[in-house]
Amino acid sequence: MEDPELEKIKEKKLADLLKRQTELKTQQEVDVIDLNESNFDQIISSDTPTLVDFWAEWCGPCRMMHPIFTRLAKKYTKIRFARLNVDQSQSISIRFGVQAIPTFIMFKSGLPADKMLGAIGEPGIHMICQKYS
Repeated sequence: MEDPELEKIKEKKLADLLKRQTELKTQQEVDVIDLNESNFDQIISSDTPTLVDFWAEWCGPCRMMHPIFTRLAKKYTKIRFARLNVDQSQSISIRFGVQAIPTFIMFKSGLPADKMLGAIGEPGIHMICQKYS
């Protein structure tokens, strides 16, 4: 017969391990949200600052910025990172005056708070994120 005290200790250890594993997985899986016509307004309207990368598949500088953008999404956890494909959501691009890509717009409570144009690299993303985190 098993010792009830030992069983309690085993259960607690297992629960702690599972909790820690879930926390680590969550930290590693900070996703960049894919925006479109149906979710754009809802995502940018939150109180959490949201940095949106306006991009396109055919844009070389956009593709160069994507790994940087994704990596910094893991670092700046107080900022939501999202991407909008300008070819698939042209009306949103027009609405915010995006005429060149990549363009990065920081939204706060649904309003544009800051804007940076071009392949600004890691220093540019750091600069805009530090202002809002």
